[in-house]
Amino acid sequence: MNGSPESPERHHRNEQHLGPVVRRRGQVMSGTADQRLLDTRGPSDWVHGDPWRVLRIQSEFVEGFGALAELGPAVSVFGSARTSPGAPEYELGRRIGRGLAEAGFAVITGGGPGAMEAANRGASEGGGVSVGLGIELPFEQGLNDYVDIGVNFRYFFVRKTMFVKYAQGFLVLPGGLGTLDELFEALTLVQTQKVTRFPIVLVGTAYWRGLADWVRETVIAQGKASEKDLALFHVTDDVDDAIARVTKP
Repeated sequence: MNGSPESPERHHRNEQHLGPVVRRRGQVMSGTADQRLLDTRGPSDWVHGDPWRVLRIQSEFVEGFGALAELGPAVSVFGSARTSPGAPEYELGRRIGRGLAEAGFAVITGGGPGAMEAANRGASEGGGVSVGLGIELPFEQGLNDYVDIGVNFRYFFVRKTMFVKYAQGFLVLPGGLGTLDELFEALTLVQTQKVTRFPIVLVGTAYWRGLADWVRETVIAQGKASEKDLALFHVTDDVDDAIARVTKP
């Protein structure tokens, strides 16, 4: 009995409790948390470790929540950072930003150039609040000049939370992989009922038609999604229709 794996003496031998973490056998650490905290000697690698990252993640949530808690009704607008000023899609974003502002809604974008800048610019020109949620990238991007409230994030998933939490819908202009990432994140949240009513409107039928057809003719046709999932998003070229769909009570 004493030599069995179930023996209490064997089970508790060489065991260490560090808060909610249990370490046994070769994973037992020397010293205590207080000793390591107060000992100023040794390497500084700890600032790059996962436990420290948790605090950074927490601080980003706190900063984001604090900056946007009193924002009021808002809509998130997505689109390509590569859209050139003066291009039809840029002017489309500008019209959308202005229309949302005139309807009494703040405009939230990724804060970058292109379609994001266009929507922020339109919101500013329409007298509304223009929000930019930036992201740390290997290449310099920065917040565009039309952002009134800007928050820069290290982590994509924290930023994504802000896009959804403080908006009552998404307007999606033609864009690339980042735009598609935000779009499908939102679709998944609605499909799984992680968020309740959350209209998602894709603006630009010529651009989005192929994607909508693929969802219908391949994904749904092969049973990977259901027919009702087509109702999760709406595709249009009509700016007034797009704005009405995301701003109605």
